[in-house]
Amino acid sequence: MNANERSTRALKDILQRTGNDTCADCGAPDPEWGSCSLGVFVCLTCSGIHRNLPDMSKVKSLRLSRWEDREVEFMAENGNNLMKSRYEAMVPVYYYKPTYKDCQVLKEQWIRAKYERKEFTADGKKLKYDEGMRDGVLMKRGRDNGQFLSRRFVLSEREGILKYYTKYDAKEPKAVIKVDSINAAFQPEKIGNPNGLQITYLKDYSTRNIFVYHDSGKEIVDWFNSIRAVQFHYLKVAFPGATDLELMPKLTRSFQKEGYMEKTGPRQTEGFKKRWFTLDHRRIMYFKDPLDAFAKGEVFLGHREQGYSAAPGLPASTHRNGAWAHGITVATPERSYLFTCETESEQTDWLEHFNHVIDTAMSPQEYSSKTPRCHGNGSSCISHV
Repeated sequence: MNANERSTRALKDILQRTGNDTCADCGAPDPEWGSCSLGVFVCLTCSGIHRNLPDMSKVKSLRLSRWEDREVEFMAENGNNLMKSRYEAMVPVYYYKPTYKDCQVLKEQWIRAKYERKEFTADGKKLKYDEGMRDGVLMKRGRDNGQFLSRRFVLSEREGILKYYTKYDAKEPKAVIKVDSINAAFQPEKIGNPNGLQITYLKDYSTRNIFVYHDSGKEIVDWFNSIRAVQFHYLKVAFPGATDLELMPKLTRSFQKEGYMEKTGPRQTEGFKKRWFTLDHRRIMYFKDPLDAFAKGEVFLGHREQGYSAAPGLPASTHRNGAWAHGITVATPERSYLFTCETESEQTDWLEHFNHVIDTAMSPQEYSSKTPRCHGNGSSCISHV
């Protein structure tokens, strides 16, 4: 057995140790790369980010690269768990740790925050996210013309609000948003920018979307985690008896699913029209365009015991005039909603997500705050949480 074969076998044994079988940074299974300068095992995607930090990390393939004996020994002495205890010692509970399913900018800034900026080592340094105030400029998409223009945004923990101004020196904000109503999710493909962030909130009982980005990946991720920090501190005051684990689901979250389906109207005789759908917690929202500022309608998904269900197919009496053949019927106590999907796999995926929500027990807050509302344009009755 030559030296390279011995190194490969030794690395394979080290990889079997607890914690080393997933990527140290995003949790992806079966990492095939290692940082011989940091002592961690990482996936292919994260290895590419490490490669952009040559002063901090030197990555090698576990199977294809040549490893020196001292490098193998270093990996054995360290490993993912030990290095996490060092570089993730003081990660705030609100800070979003990306997974392998998240977008590139979140993973890159998480890795840079850990190893390059050493934000979470146990030296008690003050984090920008904890300052309780953030003031800066983001590029915001215009609601009507679709152009991205610079807008001043101000986040205040003391006031519990996020507001933005159409001009930097404007006295009055264009919008004032309560932090407890905000959701923020990275949407690079939808927005067409790798740093694209979608901010969603309720305005006059209707969902409002704001699409923003910043040229700096660090800046937009800092905004994202600052929003989560303000939300968390607000919730600690609002729910003093709640544990951190109970509060975490109330912070920003990714949408369960998005994509196109066709839908018909309440009489179920209207033509099926293609719409963009978003499933967010217990709300199905639909839009004419993915970048619309307002949802055209929303459907609340309660629990199965309250008369909610989702099943494949359409009623036999349905006037099938849409382009897509794979139907879904969502039943609520008020009415049924009919959708069609382009493919059977999409139909199956939507149904799995709908039924997962319907089978999940509702919280007392969801029962008490579920209030039926209708859009002002009469397009759809909705129930908001």
